[in-house]
Amino acid sequence: MNNGPLSGVRVTEFTSAWAGPYATCLLGFLGAEVIKVESRKRLDHSRFTSFTTSTTFSGPDESPVFNNLNLNKLSVCLNLSQPKAVEIAKRLAGASDVVVENMRPGVIARLGLGYEAVKEVKADIIYLSSSACGQTGPDRENVGYAPNFAGAAGLSYVTGYPDWPPSELSGAVDLRSATTAAFAILVALLYRQRTGEGQYIDLSSQEAIAILNAGALMDFLMNQRVRTRAGNRHDTMAPHNCYRCRGQDTWISIAVADDQEWRALCGVIGRPELTQDERFSTAEARWKHQEAADQIVGEWTKDQSDYEAMHKLQAAGIAATPSLSNKALFEDPHLRERQVFLQVSHPVLGKDWVIAPPWRLSETPASVRSRSPLLGEHSQSVLEELLGMSREEIRRLEEEQVVY
Repeated sequence: MNNGPLSGVRVTEFTSAWAGPYATCLLGFLGAEVIKVESRKRLDHSRFTSFTTSTTFSGPDESPVFNNLNLNKLSVCLNLSQPKAVEIAKRLAGASDVVVENMRPGVIARLGLGYEAVKEVKADIIYLSSSACGQTGPDRENVGYAPNFAGAAGLSYVTGYPDWPPSELSGAVDLRSATTAAFAILVALLYRQRTGEGQYIDLSSQEAIAILNAGALMDFLMNQRVRTRAGNRHDTMAPHNCYRCRGQDTWISIAVADDQEWRALCGVIGRPELTQDERFSTAEARWKHQEAADQIVGEWTKDQSDYEAMHKLQAAGIAATPSLSNKALFEDPHLRERQVFLQVSHPVLGKDWVIAPPWRLSETPASVRSRSPLLGEHSQSVLEELLGMSREEIRRLEEEQVVY
C-alpha cells in the first residue's frame, strides 16, 4: 500500500548511472510512481557493471547496484533512436507530473524530448535536467562523473592530508547531487500546487556539490584565505581526530568542543590532572597543542574497543563514534534495530540487501514497496494501461525494435 506523501505524482525519467536514478528513487520512496525509460540499444551502465567494486554482470538484471538505485520503479524499453519511440516517450512524459533526464546538455532536446517539446503536450510539467556543469556556460558539455563533480566543486582540493594530493571522492558525490535534485523537484511541486504552473530546473552537479564546500568558499570571500588539506584537524576544536582502538584497523572519531567536554574527557580517560595543564587550559591552547592532546587520547583509545570507547565517552557527553568500515556499518546494532538494511526478493538476485529510506515520516511513511524492475518488465502494462495501446500494436512495435 502506498501512503507516501507523493502518492499520485507520476515521474518519467530518462536517466542512467547514479545521480539521475537516485534522485527519482528518493521520490519513489516518498510514494511517487516512477517510470524509467531505458533501452536494450543503450543500457544504463549500472545494469552491467559496478564502478565501486569493478564487478561486471553477464545480464542486465544481475546488478545489486542497479537494484538499490531503482527501487519502486517501472521499466519501459523504448529505442529513442526511432521517431515512433520518441512519440511514445513524449506521451509518457505528457501523462506525468515530472520529467527527469541526465543526458549531456542538448542531447535530449535533439531527440525531441527537451523541456519545450514536453511542455507542448503538458503545459505544467516540472522538468529537471541534471548534468555535470549545467545547461549554460563554457563547460556545459563537459563529461563528468562523481570525482569530477567533487574536483570542479572545490571539495577534493580541501579533502585529505597536508602532504597528500587532493582526494578523489567517489560515488557518494553522485548521491549528494541526486538529493539536491530531489529537493528541487519537491519545491517545484509545491510551487505548482500553489500556482498551477510547472517549470524547468537546470541542475548542475558542480554547483550542487560546491554548496557543500561553502565554508572554504566563504573563507576566501571574507578572509582571502585559500584553504588546503588539513586531514582530521578542525579550525577550532581539539582534540578532533580519528584515534586507533584495540583490534585491526579499528578507529574512533572524537571531537571536543569546549572546556566542559575537555574536563569530561580527562575524567573518562583517567587523567584528571590534565585539566590543570596549561597546554590544555583553553580551547585555543588545546588547538595549539593538539598533537600532544592527540597522543594522550590515543594512548587511552588503543586499549579500548571502538564501541567501548564510544559508550564511555558518550555517557560523559562527548561526541564520539566508531569510524565504521562498510562491514561494521552493515553490522552496526543501532542501524540494525532501525531496520536500515532490508532484503527484497528479486527474481534474478534472490534476496538482495537494499538500504531503506533515511526518513521516518509518522503519517506518510517513505517505503521500499518493490525491487528494481527487470529490463523492460513493464513495457506492455504501462503502454496498455497508461497510453491505451493495444497488445497487437505493442507487439508490432517490438518487432520493429521501437519498444526495445
